[in-house]
Amino acid sequence: MAETGFSSFSTTVDKTNRVLKEIEEANAWPRERRNESYAALRAVSHALRDRLTVEETAHLAAQLPMLIRGLYYEGWNPARVPVKMNKEQFLERVRRDFPFDVGDDVEPLVHSVLRSLSLHITDGEWKNIKSSVPKGLAAVLN
Repeated sequence: MAETGFSSFSTTVDKTNRVLKEIEEANAWPRERRNESYAALRAVSHALRDRLTVEETAHLAAQLPMLIRGLYYEGWNPARVPVKMNKEQFLERVRRDFPFDVGDDVEPLVHSVLRSLSLHITDGEWKNIKSSVPKGLAAVLN
């Protein structure tokens, strides 16, 4: 456990590190690529956040670990959501916001981040999110 001197902070650091490690393992990245797993979490969570309504964004955020919740809300403008995006537009948004090379296909990266996030929220909330986006985009959330 990361020792911060405050149990809530230590817990959220540990949970965040667990999510980042899950992303790294899913992409076969060594721990030294922590900046990339963080950037992936940021790019994917921001694209998802901006696709959701204000209410859906808040419901999802309420279940995220505190540190990831802060990352999720960083730079958010609730007056500009939801941004209508189909699957291709969503993937392009992630590719644009992820500052590292992902080759020709960003979708496996998106899947790894979303899979990791889904492990840390309830099944009911994840189903609500999937039902609120277009069918093609919902397929990316599986």
